[in-house]
Amino acid sequence: MIGKEKDINGYRLEICASSVSSARAAQEGGASRVELCQNLENGGTTPSHGQIMKTRSYLDIGIHVLIRPRGGDFLYTSDEFEEILADIEYCKEAGVDGVVIGILDKQGAVDMKRMQILIEKAKPLTVVFHRAFDKCRDPKASLEDIIALGCDRILTSGQGNTAWEGRQLLNELIEQANGRIEIMPGGGVNEDNMKQLLEVTGALSLHSSAKMDVPSAMEYKNSLVQGMDEGTVVSSTKKVHHMVDILKNL
Repeated sequence: MIGKEKDINGYRLEICASSVSSARAAQEGGASRVELCQNLENGGTTPSHGQIMKTRSYLDIGIHVLIRPRGGDFLYTSDEFEEILADIEYCKEAGVDGVVIGILDKQGAVDMKRMQILIEKAKPLTVVFHRAFDKCRDPKASLEDIIALGCDRILTSGQGNTAWEGRQLLNELIEQANGRIEIMPGGGVNEDNMKQLLEVTGALSLHSSAKMDVPSAMEYKNSLVQGMDEGTVVSSTKKVHHMVDILKNL
């Protein structure tokens, strides 16, 4: 099943969902699409095959899967590269709408050769270059490289710790792109700053986790063992709905 992206008054709201339940919350709240991942505490990694499969069975909005084999940098070994290729192939078989990928070389430039291979493997899915972009040495040169590769979208905080901090570069990138590729601000985007962020950058889409913390429901806790009893982070239907309402009223 191919998902349908939901237009919200001319805008798109993508929710970064780290579980099946978060993805369902995003759809219930009125999001345009989801970016599916795991391990948000590490910046997001590739979700399991089970998570991808079950999310696709539940959602009728667009699903884009983050394919990142580990936390850390974006310089990958040959084994990790083969893993990325295999995950792209599975995503195609699972019927998702797009993949979210990114590889850099040692000097902080886009790894053009490897990216070309991944994009060819991903066809005809939508291809998004993820926040590896925010670690590029020269963002404006990298933007041209990514356009030349044929990617559909770049997810970026404008090389700031948050999209709000990177708002000036985001505006410059959107002007430079001039419609040739979509620039989607992400990183710390929420209901409190989204309206101003859209106004300042000129963006037409936003990426947010709409997250809330949920404490562990365990009644018994073994105090002799540290960890493994933390709460979880989930996307909030209420927060998504609030963000959708803001977009509807722009």
